[in-house]
Amino acid sequence: MPANVPRTAVRTGRGRIDVRTAAAVWAITWIAGQLLFQLVASTSADTSDDSTLPISTLAIAVVATWCSYLAGLWWASDRAGSRNFVSDYGFEFQPIDIVGVPIGLLTQLVLVPLVYMPLRAGWPDTFSDDRLEETARDLVDRADGAAVVVLVLVVVVGAPMVEELVYRGLLQGSFVARISELPALLAGASWFAIIHFRPVEYPGLFVAGLVFGTCAITTGRLGMSIVTHAAFNATGLLTVVRVSGR
Repeated sequence: MPANVPRTAVRTGRGRIDVRTAAAVWAITWIAGQLLFQLVASTSADTSDDSTLPISTLAIAVVATWCSYLAGLWWASDRAGSRNFVSDYGFEFQPIDIVGVPIGLLTQLVLVPLVYMPLRAGWPDTFSDDRLEETARDLVDRADGAAVVVLVLVVVVGAPMVEELVYRGLLQGSFVARISELPALLAGASWFAIIHFRPVEYPGLFVAGLVFGTCAITTGRLGMSIVTHAAFNATGLLTVVRVSGR
């Protein structure tokens, strides 16, 4: 870290982007990202459903949305922050962040299933394994050869990094700077879950968001939350691959 840039803890929010700016940046970049996604998707022969897009086209479309987010993060840091991603968003890694691997694995294999246990008891058809794994299974079914590598890079590397920068670094960080940690944690996790637009996955995504957010607040950085998120996604992907026999 540059000597002239003070370390800003995610838990304290010192120097964080203000909530109004953070929300506006998210909204604008999300809309722009969706437009870019559809623009890229329109190059495919079948644009009737995102689930029919080839993995290569889907990856390019997703990267386009990430570029929109990253541009917004850069703008917010440049105009309303310190012009440094470490100071403004806590984008920093340390060796201890490797602890995120078992945290992510246990969240996926133990914590999330526990959350769904009572839901499955009450609504077995709604919260069945098939419904919960539908998104991941669809991606795995479309991946073959080099597409498998692309899928892993998108799901396990790119998505955790960009999503943690946006939802924990930008949004949760701005909330923590203005309100107490618990409401900020709940708000960030809720936002993260809802924006996936998969109601059946909301309980699991909300709990995962709480875990990622707690990592960020506890360490004052995004390193552990990114590693935890990556391990969570990787475990889910491997579980679907194992079940499908790929």
